[in-house]
Amino acid sequence: MLQTKELSLYHIVKEPSVKKENPPVLFMFHGYGSNEDDLFSFASELPGELFVISVRAPFNLMPYGHAWYAIHFDAEDGKWSDDKQAVESRESISNFIDEAVKAYSLDKNNVTLLGFSQGSILSYAVALSYPEKIKNVIALSGYVNEKIIKEGYQNNNLSSLQFYCSHGAVDQVIPVEWARKTSPFLKGLDVKFIYEEYPVGHGVAPQNFYAFNNWLKERL
Repeated sequence: MLQTKELSLYHIVKEPSVKKENPPVLFMFHGYGSNEDDLFSFASELPGELFVISVRAPFNLMPYGHAWYAIHFDAEDGKWSDDKQAVESRESISNFIDEAVKAYSLDKNNVTLLGFSQGSILSYAVALSYPEKIKNVIALSGYVNEKIIKEGYQNNNLSSLQFYCSHGAVDQVIPVEWARKTSPFLKGLDVKFIYEEYPVGHGVAPQNFYAFNNWLKERL
């Protein structure tokens, strides 16, 4: 593992096993209450040409873990997301991508985001707000929150974006009904995407991993 550079967000990295100047990069964004080690377990199984960067969310939770934004579980309407914090994280991620691409000499035209749950929600927001920075998005167990996408995103050139979206059919944390709105939403923007469901809860089934990994290999 390469010595991690001091950038605006704490992160860990894995160098490509297939050496290449300015390699493609995959950024990982974990879920609520987790950390940068969570999704990093996937890193060794991903395509060898990828430079992998797993990022820690900026907001600390007690007694441990991190979040991209607060969730108020005692809100009258159930879980309530702090969209202001989410927008802050969207901007932090966007800036961090620029920093990391420069610091590690990566291919700015071949950037993939892989997010789980809250990290997935932010990946949608970053890609649709700044499509010129992103090529592929793997959105696992999340949904599109339009309120945290940059205003006027409908006018962006989204033609080069590609999404792989998946969800657990019995997800007890984020209802699958929320995720099912993704397909008509992306279709309405004329964005290329795949949406799949797996017979699991709030997690990633092995067959889900194989599916998105193969999808990614075809697009690098």
